[in-house]
Amino acid sequence: MTLQQLNYIITISETGSFNKAADRLYVSQPSLTSAVKELEKEIGILIFNRSGKGVTLTAEGLNFLPYARQVYSQYQNLLDAYSKHGKRKQQFAVSTQHYSFAVKAFVEMTKTFDVAEYEFAIRETRTRDVLDDVASSRSEIGILYLDDFNRRAILKLLSGANLQYQSLIRCAPYVYLWKRHPLAQASSISFEDLSPYPCLSFEQGDNSNFYLAEEILSTNEYPRIIKCCDRATVLNLMVGLNGYTLCSGIICEELNGSDYVAVPFKNEETENDQAMEIVYITRKNSIVSPAGERYIAEIKRYLGIEAEHDEETKEVQK
Repeated sequence: MTLQQLNYIITISETGSFNKAADRLYVSQPSLTSAVKELEKEIGILIFNRSGKGVTLTAEGLNFLPYARQVYSQYQNLLDAYSKHGKRKQQFAVSTQHYSFAVKAFVEMTKTFDVAEYEFAIRETRTRDVLDDVASSRSEIGILYLDDFNRRAILKLLSGANLQYQSLIRCAPYVYLWKRHPLAQASSISFEDLSPYPCLSFEQGDNSNFYLAEEILSTNEYPRIIKCCDRATVLNLMVGLNGYTLCSGIICEELNGSDYVAVPFKNEETENDQAMEIVYITRKNSIVSPAGERYIAEIKRYLGIEAEHDEETKEVQK
């Protein structure tokens, strides 16, 4: 197994084609195919399914790819750190549920990154995609929430994907709505208060379940509900329809604007208010990059978390 072969596998997976990968790598297509076959023979698995429509990763290939990416990334880091001519672009990607504070931290991290070239990515996406992106090393870090309802299911998914999590902050739930909403000036809001207004929820795809919802109390019977795919649409519907969503209450006014407010949510159906725990996830036994460390530091700074009081990373037990 060589670093060149690992680079070939990574590039083919990104392009979905041997021909496109060969063009990007400046090698002949037969040479590329031969190198991949030699690697598959050496490690005893089939990495790609070949068809007339292109190539896709096999189940074993999906498991192999994150390790290939991690090894090759560390090789590139070595070159960048110790090679006299190291000028590799710094790379970093994060996948997150729809949190403005996660985007704000990404902005601040990018501003302070003092390299000539970089290639960063932030993906506000569905819960399942956050998990899949980190498991496949498409993203280095994922941001999502846990609570008493979804914790067992999410931890099972993390364990099965060889992922671990670390807590960032615990917070009480809030109702997020337009500042001119009839309930905007209330000291707290209950489900009964919200019944005349549409609940706005982030769509999780056809195969989603309640445990993957981004909002707490996803099993509640909402008389009016609207599914959305992005944060901008949610904000527009808050204004246009007096809609609302349940959230952590951690709002970035700089990015979302000053036209929205977060009011404490009062759940009258339980004795205690349901707490949300915001966490970040990484692959087990992975090394966080300098950009990843800066990103987490910016999130903690925004949330007012002292780094020296961090808990140890929590590995999910099978």
